[in-house]
Amino acid sequence: MIEMTKNRFLGIPTTSITDALGSKNYMDISIKPLKQEWQLAGKAFTVDISAGENISVLEAISKAEAGDVLVIDGKSGTSNAFAGDFIIGLAKTKGLNGVVSNGVIRDIKGTKDLDFPVFCKGTTTAASKKNLIGKLNVPVNVGEVEVNPGDIIVADADGVAVIPKNNEEEVYQKTIERVKKDEERESRVGEDLEAVQDYLEKFLAEHKQG
Repeated sequence: MIEMTKNRFLGIPTTSITDALGSKNYMDISIKPLKQEWQLAGKAFTVDISAGENISVLEAISKAEAGDVLVIDGKSGTSNAFAGDFIIGLAKTKGLNGVVSNGVIRDIKGTKDLDFPVFCKGTTTAASKKNLIGKLNVPVNVGEVEVNPGDIIVADADGVAVIPKNNEEEVYQKTIERVKKDEERESRVGEDLEAVQDYLEKFLAEHKQG
């Protein structure tokens, strides 16, 4: 069962959300949580930076509101980190709900110890660069998905889903319906051998070709 929280999307499986989105708007599989149990949900505060630059990451943390999720387009750069545990700690203290990026961080042990959700491509030893200013709250492309400011970001061990802000209510209702159907099917079939065989036969009769 879904555990209802102040953020209604937190705890809802991204798999169900993606189904409700028509198998669209999910980020590339390279963007994963640094700890498998981490999950997040919140409105996107977008950051567009050159690879490995972090001046605008700090600016975003200063301007974002509690509950926001930083969505950082780092141009898939993996040579330099866009942040380390100190900067991630600043985001946590500001009350943000997490960070999602197609870049990398460093100080992975310290970041994990913060217990603050970070979804990215991995880690590096190399520090951030501080040469170029980026842009805040503009459309970005992260994990092959366009993210606009205010879109709803939901992420868990399976990946990251992006819900367009104008479709939030529709997607939420479709997702809840999907979850209920999945729960009903599991309850009905479950570990009942006869029910399992009946389900398999009906499914194959409907979908198998040739």
